[in-house]
Amino acid sequence: MAASELYTKFARVWIPDPEEVWKSAELLKDYKPGDKVLLLHLEEGKDLEYCLDPKTKELPHLRNPDILVGENDLTALSYLHEPAVLHNLRVRFIDSKLIYTYCGIVLVAINPYEQLPIYGEDIINAYSGQNMGDMDPHIFAVAEEAYKQMARDERNQSIIVSGESGAGKTVSAKYAMRYFATVSGSASEANVEEKVLASNPIMESIGNAKTTRNDNSSRFGKYIEIGFDKRYRIIGANMRTYLLEKSRVVFQAEEERNYHIFYQLCASAKLPEFKMLRLGNANDFNYTKQGGSPVIEGVDDAKEMAHTRQACTLLGISESYQMGIFRILAGILHLGNVGFTSRDADSCTIPPKHEPLCIFCDLMGVDYEEMCHWLCHRKLATATETYIKPISKLQATNARDALAKHIYAKLFNWIVDHVNQALHSAVKQHSFIGVLDIYGFETFEINSFEQFCINYANEKLQQQFNMHVFKLEQEEYMKEQIPWTLIDFYDNQPCINLIESKLGILDLLDEECKMPKGTDDTWAQKLYNTHLNKCALFEKPRLSNKAFIIQHFADKVEYQCEGFLEKNKDTVFEEQIKVLRSSKFKMLPELFQDDEKAISPTSATSLGRTPLTRAPAKPTKGRPGQMAKEHKKTVGHQFRNSLHLLMETLNATTPHYVRCIKPNDFKFPFTFDEKRAVQQLRACGVLETIRISAAGFPSRWTYQEFFSRYRVLMKQKDVLSDRKQTCKNVLEKLILDKDKYQFGKTKIFFRAGQVAYLEKLRADKLRAACIRIQKTIRGWLLRKKYLRMRKAAITVQRYVRGYQARCYAKFLRRTKAATIIQKYWRMYVVCRRYKIKRAATIVLQSYLRGYLARNRYRKILREHKAVIIQKWVRGWLARTHYKRSMHAIIYLQCCFRRMMAKRELKKLKIEARSVERYKKLHIGMENKIMQLQRKVDEQNKDYKCLMEKLTNLEGIYNSETEKLRSDLERLQLSEEEAKVATGRVLSLQEEIAKLRKDLEQTRSEKKCIEERADRYKQETEQLVSNLKEENTLLKQEKESLNHRIVEQAKEMTETMEKKLVEETKQLELDLNDERLRYQNLLNEFSRLEERYDDLKEEMTLMVHVPKPGHKRTDSTHSSNESEYIFSSEIAEMEDIPLRTEEPTEKKVPLDMSLFLKLQKRVTELEQEKQVMQDELDRKEEQVLRSKAKEEERPQIRGAELEYESLKRQELESENKKLKNELNELRKALSEKSAPEVTAPGAPAYRVLMEQLTSVSEELDVRKEEVLILRSQLVSQKEAIQPKNTMTDSTILLEDVQKMKDKGEIAQAYIGLKETNRSSALDCHELNEDGELWLVYEGLKQANRLLESQLQSQKRSHENEAEALRGEIQSLKEENNRQQQLLAQNLQLPPEARIEASLQHEITRLTNENLDLMEQLEKQDKTVRKLKKQLKVFAKKIGELEVGQMENISPGQIIDEPIRPVNIPRKEKDFQGMLEYKKEDEQKLVKNLILELKPRGVAVNLIPGLPAYILFMCVRHADYLNDDQKVRSLLTSTINSIKKVLKKRGDDFETVSFWLSNTCRFLHCLKQYSGEEGFMKHNTSRQNEHCLTNFDLAEYRQVLSDLAIQIYQQLVRVLENILQPMIVSGMLEHETIQGVSGVKPTGLRKRTSSIADEGTYTLDSILRQLNSFHSVMCQHGMDPELIKQVVKQMFYIVGAITLNNLLLRKDMCSWSKGMQIRYNVSQLEEWLRDKNLMNSGAKETLEPLIQAAQLLQVKKKTDDDAEAICSMCNALTTAQIVKVLNLYTPVNEFEERVSVSFIRTIQMRLRDRKDSPQLLMDAKHIFPVTFPFNPSSLALETIQIPASLGLGFISRV
Repeated sequence: MAASELYTKFARVWIPDPEEVWKSAELLKDYKPGDKVLLLHLEEGKDLEYCLDPKTKELPHLRNPDILVGENDLTALSYLHEPAVLHNLRVRFIDSKLIYTYCGIVLVAINPYEQLPIYGEDIINAYSGQNMGDMDPHIFAVAEEAYKQMARDERNQSIIVSGESGAGKTVSAKYAMRYFATVSGSASEANVEEKVLASNPIMESIGNAKTTRNDNSSRFGKYIEIGFDKRYRIIGANMRTYLLEKSRVVFQAEEERNYHIFYQLCASAKLPEFKMLRLGNANDFNYTKQGGSPVIEGVDDAKEMAHTRQACTLLGISESYQMGIFRILAGILHLGNVGFTSRDADSCTIPPKHEPLCIFCDLMGVDYEEMCHWLCHRKLATATETYIKPISKLQATNARDALAKHIYAKLFNWIVDHVNQALHSAVKQHSFIGVLDIYGFETFEINSFEQFCINYANEKLQQQFNMHVFKLEQEEYMKEQIPWTLIDFYDNQPCINLIESKLGILDLLDEECKMPKGTDDTWAQKLYNTHLNKCALFEKPRLSNKAFIIQHFADKVEYQCEGFLEKNKDTVFEEQIKVLRSSKFKMLPELFQDDEKAISPTSATSLGRTPLTRAPAKPTKGRPGQMAKEHKKTVGHQFRNSLHLLMETLNATTPHYVRCIKPNDFKFPFTFDEKRAVQQLRACGVLETIRISAAGFPSRWTYQEFFSRYRVLMKQKDVLSDRKQTCKNVLEKLILDKDKYQFGKTKIFFRAGQVAYLEKLRADKLRAACIRIQKTIRGWLLRKKYLRMRKAAITVQRYVRGYQARCYAKFLRRTKAATIIQKYWRMYVVCRRYKIKRAATIVLQSYLRGYLARNRYRKILREHKAVIIQKWVRGWLARTHYKRSMHAIIYLQCCFRRMMAKRELKKLKIEARSVERYKKLHIGMENKIMQLQRKVDEQNKDYKCLMEKLTNLEGIYNSETEKLRSDLERLQLSEEEAKVATGRVLSLQEEIAKLRKDLEQTRSEKKCIEERADRYKQETEQLVSNLKEENTLLKQEKESLNHRIVEQAKEMTETMEKKLVEETKQLELDLNDERLRYQNLLNEFSRLEERYDDLKEEMTLMVHVPKPGHKRTDSTHSSNESEYIFSSEIAEMEDIPLRTEEPTEKKVPLDMSLFLKLQKRVTELEQEKQVMQDELDRKEEQVLRSKAKEEERPQIRGAELEYESLKRQELESENKKLKNELNELRKALSEKSAPEVTAPGAPAYRVLMEQLTSVSEELDVRKEEVLILRSQLVSQKEAIQPKNTMTDSTILLEDVQKMKDKGEIAQAYIGLKETNRSSALDCHELNEDGELWLVYEGLKQANRLLESQLQSQKRSHENEAEALRGEIQSLKEENNRQQQLLAQNLQLPPEARIEASLQHEITRLTNENLDLMEQLEKQDKTVRKLKKQLKVFAKKIGELEVGQMENISPGQIIDEPIRPVNIPRKEKDFQGMLEYKKEDEQKLVKNLILELKPRGVAVNLIPGLPAYILFMCVRHADYLNDDQKVRSLLTSTINSIKKVLKKRGDDFETVSFWLSNTCRFLHCLKQYSGEEGFMKHNTSRQNEHCLTNFDLAEYRQVLSDLAIQIYQQLVRVLENILQPMIVSGMLEHETIQGVSGVKPTGLRKRTSSIADEGTYTLDSILRQLNSFHSVMCQHGMDPELIKQVVKQMFYIVGAITLNNLLLRKDMCSWSKGMQIRYNVSQLEEWLRDKNLMNSGAKETLEPLIQAAQLLQVKKKTDDDAEAICSMCNALTTAQIVKVLNLYTPVNEFEERVSVSFIRTIQMRLRDRKDSPQLLMDAKHIFPVTFPFNPSSLALETIQIPASLGLGFISRV
């Protein structure tokens, strides 16, 4: 297709513009061949007639489609020309805030003049390992490509960074070096990468300065070679410098500064170590004040000085050398202040004792007079004589400045040499990457020698760049096997020849410098004569004879000849150098050591440290000057040599190009000046790259991408199975000119503009399809609209007619209703009037009648009260008399009873002493006990008889009292009736008289009352109305206050709830952070431990070096193999146990101590969290508990009483049972005289051995409980007795206490213990006789025990009898007291009698209730105490039984070796333990851990079998109480697991298997630890298996730390497996085919989104997740731990996907958002299938989900901005803005996000406090927890398979 066919109406073009360089316009009509004028419409709204050039008839450049604007690679544009490149860079820089862009092989970097968050550690990790085209352009991508090619191609690399001053070259080079330092690391512990980075601040301080264009401009070129070893780790570096700008030391232009180091020294002059330098302000020195700008805004020179000194220290420059450097620099400053005074025109002097010169000489250590002399004189040497000639003031000033420049250049080279020495490595360098930071093309108003050298270097670099670009193009065409023709490109070899060839500019300059009277003018004339009109690139200015013009590749540059010769010579007087070389300051002569061989004033100072070869000259007597002249080399000659060396180095490497662009001259952030940008693009070769690409086939598509993009242009019949043939057929139809494209092997190559033509056809096809779809949809919508309007009209008509009918009916109803209302209203008015009159009459009658009744009532009441007063006075007198008499009687009774009680007490004491005497005597004890038992029974019978008599007496008494009460009541009633009758007669007569008087008074008062009633009525009515109003107001206020109170309460509750939630969340976050820190410390500890092990292995290998004939073991062998080899070698030479045990004994404290220091931190935090949670629960449930307590108190008391009664009954029944068993024991003992008693199967033997150990202890405990409970019952009964009856109960309690003090229960237990011990000690020597003796001793002990028990029972019965007697006595006294109260009550009137009885009953019940409560509390305490004692005794008895079993079993084995009948008893004794020998420990660890294959164990055996086996071995060691064995086994287990993970740490199955087993081992140690918190879910059998001797809590912490380390290793393995799949499967692969279109790509081809055989898809990720999940389930991993692993996996998927999305512009589109959301839904479906939705994994994908939603939502209005801000709460502000900036339309129908919308988003999110970090931390690992998960598996049921090879262990 012809290019002119694209110039149709509405086509957009670029036209030149003097201000904006290029301006966009739109064609108003089609262009036809022959037209001389184009009608254009500009973007600002103006129309323009654009005249075509009549000679060339070139049409204006076409503009690219909008979807191609902002591309990452400029070569991807359809139209490759200058305006397209400029516009693309401007859009990316201004709109998208992207500073990097590819242009083929060149990275274009625009200086933003602002700090951007795109250089952090996370960005480096994101670019590490990625292909250059897969990520957005970045300096890190170029560095990664260089690093990858170095490792892949085994070829050295170079990164060439060029650009103007202020374009950002130094910063770009610095970031590239930082990338290498971060990614590769160092090969040694010397931290070489830190030293490489530390060289930057040193070189910046001595080689950078402020210029008008840049605050930190590099005034020298440098080439840094970063060396790598065979493993591609940094081992060292080397630096070469070029063309230091020495003139800046003595002269600075306006608004510029000298080198930074001088200002840093002045800013630090007040430091004590710098006082000897005698420095001051920078304005005090001539060399630092000329620019008038000593301070840079935002830069603290004092802090920079500190950084410089730190860098020097890091690089090994000692403090003395540093102070020497500062002395020389300070001396240069003072030298600049040296002034001269003229004596005449040809001589000058220095004032005597000139202070600046004195300071300079003191600092330099030279003689003042000598230096003063040679600053004002020079030596001239001729063939015969030597003259000393004075010089003028101007010459002296120039000589001073030349000396200062020379000293600084020497110091600069010295520092570079020492930096190189610090970066030098003794290890052999395998390869290197060079970073060239060199000046770009420069052109100023006045260009001198420096600009000439700089532009000469750029000519050489541009030539190398052009050749490399052409070479790559040629290789691409040859690889694709397409015909190619020689591309014409600009070759700047003629310009280079003009400069460096024979009789070139440099050659003529050197020749003129050798002439005695050579000047700049004579040199200029030679240039004109040699090159003018002979070389097209050389020109002469019209108005000057002291300048020349060179046509460089970038532009024409005019150079002024003035100063060329002087700068090329760089003259320094030889005598001044000799003075400095004779300095007493040792460092100063070191700077001039290279001058000793060749005394040259023009040393290699400007060329860095590159050594120059010099031919030795023969010494000639009397001609020293001739030797100096022969060895002089000019600056230009040295620079040319160093440049040739640099080009040789670059040609031997693979170059990578970074072109830095300065967007404006004012250092404004993100401001783009088109003119300045175009100048630099032309100068740096970017446009030349574009031109070379455009000359060939710039657009390149793979066949699959072309088919996917232009499938819409094909018909169904055109689509074939062969994609290549399909594309060929379609292209032949679409593009008729076959020269416009070529078919390669894998790609289609298009000429410039052809892709735009195809895009136009595709857009037209899609536009036509859209028009058809719109036509159909609009017709359907209008038809629907018409039907809705018609239906609405009919509905409106229906409703209107109905409304009219309803209005008429409503009118009729209102008329009828008005008539009815009138009727009823009139009736209501008449009725109301009648009711008012009737109510007034009734009110008057009621008031009158009430007044009369009240008078009559007052009179009756007065008489009744007088009678009552008389009654109460008489009663009080009778009661006082009665109480006195009763008190005297009771006192006499008490005295008498006390006397009788004392007598009884004496008798009881005598009886008790006799009982004590009987205890010592053992004669007739059983008969006495039986007699006492009979006595007790008789006393019980007597007690029952007495109780029956007492009840009969009470019944008779009650019946008699009832009769007396009835008689008394009848008499009282008759008496009262008589009194009332007489009183009534008198009262009636009095009332008649009073009534007559009252009647008269009432008549007179009636009128007054009526008047008052009227007034009162009116006042009350008014008052009522006022009160009603106030009431309504108060109600309103009350309601408002209530409403406020409710609202405030709600607000308070809400705020409290929010605070509680926030506090809990904060506590959880703090806990997680603390866990994360702890786990990171563990990770770091494990890393250091591995490093320690590696170093230890290296040390062992170094110590035990094999013979020269042996071959070294490869370093890739595992540590386990090396350890086995090492141990086997030692075993051949020396004793094995000594060698193998010593390291383990040393290693145990090393491994355990560091873990034990950190073990308590997490537990303390968990306890704090639990405490806080408990406090919150208490606050929430406090009110509910208080209410529940009030309601449940009576119920609880009743339930406790019932429980105590049941407990007493149970204890009594147990007591009876124990008595029966004691009787059986008595019977058995009575038969001991029989001969069969000693046989093992005899009844007495069996009863004694089976019941004695169990029944006796239980009997003691139960008996004690019965006694205590009975004493409490007695105390409860005593609560209702008077105080004088408490003596009997106290005696009983004292007896009980005595019994406790005697410790009879303890004596019984000790007796049993001694029996067991004696049997245990003598069991090895038993025979038949000895066994009988043992039985006899046991029977004697049993007799003693039974005797003590019977005696205690006797005492208890006696105490019970005494208590019963006391109860009988108290009941008698109570009966007497009740009779006295009854007699008193009979004397009282009925009302007082009832009140007194009620009061008495209430006080009695309250006292009883209080006493019962106290007794219950005491009873609860005693029960709890007894339960504790019971547990302690049971545990001790169990231990004794175990010890007895242990002691008896060997005897049975020795005495009965031939009885196999006892073998089945082992199954009964099996305790779930495994026994092994101490020497088999290593074999156990080897077979069970080191050589175990997880896959076989997981498939064939129970999960966690190794953990169970190890725990059972630990149990046996605990059972043996062998602490060394436990410690050794646990330490060996932990170390062996670490070894396995170190050897096979990259195998997921191995890591998962040992994580599962470590957790199971940890759970077993918790489950069987014996702690109550871990024993809740155990069975009784499992509780028997708990550890008894050792508390392994510290080892549990160590195992927990080990599990954390294994979990972190598992996460790393997961990440390594998943990472290659994530980007391809989640982003690049099209899960929904055809949704996302393929855009044209440039030279940097991205990974295709079409699934090939080698690419990963979403199904690959899901299959891998299924594999992970199935493996973890097979290994029996805890479900909670699986959830945490899945959560971590999903976080990795989400973080890596989001990070790549944020760094890839081509992925930020609407269709890609749909793909991501679909992929996330598939992951959620996987979670549902695995029942893992509650694992928190879905929440980790929330940032990715929101990013995908952000790509799909509308992004235009303020409402859209508000919706985005509320929706994207999981994304940071930087991430949201980044996605919006990167959003790229794939089709023309999508729109870009406007800059104003992005600013709106930033304004709305400015208050959001989130992290400024752009990328998510993909390496973040959530803190892991291991919830306790007890096992229901019984240890005794576990069988050990033979496949494990553990035959040497046995079940116990």
